[in-house]
Amino acid sequence: MKKNEPLTKIMSTGLQTIHDGEPVSKLRAMFESGGIHHIPVVSGEKLIGIVSWSDFVRISFGEFGNQTSKSLDQTLDHLYKVHDVMVADCVTIEKSSTIRDAARLLGSHSFHSLPVVEGEKLVGIVTSTDLIQYLAEQ
Repeated sequence: MKKNEPLTKIMSTGLQTIHDGEPVSKLRAMFESGGIHHIPVVSGEKLIGIVSWSDFVRISFGEFGNQTSKSLDQTLDHLYKVHDVMVADCVTIEKSSTIRDAARLLGSHSFHSLPVVEGEKLVGIVTSTDLIQYLAEQ
């Protein structure tokens, strides 16, 4: 890995986000649309949390597993709000950081995504997959 490559080289932008006041059924629809495993929770442009697919699965299956999508959505929206599902004090990384900084953070924790911020404003996300793809290209 090159020592000081900018994080912006591998981070994703144009993210799908959700506001904490939105129904949990919207989370389900976003995850089921495919291709994403982490959804930042925002208030305006400020990052206030993140929901991973694992967080969502924890509340949506088990006792609710044999329902239709419509029935599941109604149950989830009745029982939970997005803020009940999200991780509120998520670890973030500044946009000015390096890929090495992101690798160190992801390697020393049990999560697989880092919201990228400028101050409190969400500007992107870096995942373990982004790092693996970057390393494979080296």
